Amino acid sequence: MERIFQGPAYVVKDNIDTDQIIPAAHLMLVPTIPEEYEKLGSFALSGLPEREYPVRFVEPGKTKTQFPILIAGKNFGCGSSREHAPIALGAAGCKVVVAAGYARIFFRNCIATGALYPCESCQRLCDILRTGQWVEVNLDTGILRCGDHTYPLRPLGDLAPVIEAGGIFAYARKNGLIPERQQT
Repeated sequence: MERIFQGPAYVVKDNIDTDQIIPAAHLMLVPTIPEEYEKLGSFALSGLPEREYPVRFVEPGKTKTQFPILIAGKNFGCGSSREHAPIALGAAGCKVVVAAGYARIFFRNCIATGALYPCESCQRLCDILRTGQWVEVNLDTGILRCGDHTYPLRPLGDLAPVIEAGGIFAYARKNGLIPERQQT
């Protein structure tokens, strides 16, 4: 599994809620249906106010983002407990979110779905970095690098293999904790 992610970052501030991550109008999309999964990604972060975020996470008419890394402030993913929020970000091509802090339910949904890595920064990187800056996140070393600067990340520990397996159910099947799905 890839454990080093790099590319331009998309930067948001504090208290980005699940309605901003994926507006409720798009929750009728079913992530297990491939066409709808892709469409779900096209709406990722579409609830952000344009006056504060004039650069869109996913350009209109596109289904994928140019920003594989999302940098956020505190309380990222607050609001309702919808699993669609991390899934929409992952469907758009986001690989990792680095936040100063998470709403617990969003963090758990990242793990449960295996949609993306929720890394916690030791500093408020949303006050240091800007949208479009090239960053590298190395999960093995727990370092985010931007130019000549490095920033430590809190380790994911035993959670990383669950994400790498594709979520909690895939991890449980892979490790013999629950039986494999029967094909019907």
